[in-house]
Amino acid sequence: MNKPSRIDFNSVIGILLAFVAIIVGQVLEGGHIGSLIQLAAFIIVIGGTIGAVLLQSPVKVFINGVKMSSWVFFPPAISSQVIIKQVMHWANISRREGLLALDSYIHTTNDPLAKKGLQLLADGSQPEKLREALEVEIDAVESFQRQSAKIWEAAGGYAPTIGILGAVLGLIHVMENLSDPEKLGNGIAVAFVATIYGVGLANLVFLPIANKLKSIIAEHVVMREMLVDGLVAIANGENPRLIESRLKGYIV
Repeated sequence: MNKPSRIDFNSVIGILLAFVAIIVGQVLEGGHIGSLIQLAAFIIVIGGTIGAVLLQSPVKVFINGVKMSSWVFFPPAISSQVIIKQVMHWANISRREGLLALDSYIHTTNDPLAKKGLQLLADGSQPEKLREALEVEIDAVESFQRQSAKIWEAAGGYAPTIGILGAVLGLIHVMENLSDPEKLGNGIAVAFVATIYGVGLANLVFLPIANKLKSIIAEHVVMREMLVDGLVAIANGENPRLIESRLKGYIV
């Protein structure tokens, strides 16, 4: 049921526009791009943020959250039209040959939820029990995915504070070297750039990724619910045309 992933140009344009605007603004103000590149500040902010997120998240959730970040640019789109087409096909088969005939169509889909639904239909499960079983699976997957997406939200919360920590460390370095003017510049640079990294990454990368993933997850849940609604309708023996009309109501 999944269509091949296509690049989300909206995300590409958004991230490029954000960073280009900052760099252009820096140049227009007479600054140098090189002054924004500070390895020490980068290590403090990124390392500290990753450490804090790892501390609060199970490893499985953290790894899945990192993998899901690719959805921002390559969202695993689910075609509502394909779902409707397949449900209609199964509805017509069950109407002509009975629910047991659906057992031979389980292998025709790669969707675990659809496979489970067809198996339950072929086993003669009651519509209420069918819906209950499938919705439990939907809830479990949604819960895990939302926990995974929240690692980016957490990173967006920690990064600015870690940036301030980096700024304080830079100022400590400055205070320790007041007698050596040659070392003051680097300490001050780390102090301010660390704050830029923390605030910038939080608001331009981490939080947008979290919100994008949440919207994709919500969209997929709606498609999953549409599939379940169609399978339950088949179990109730409803007319295929009525099923099609109901499923099209999910499409906005």
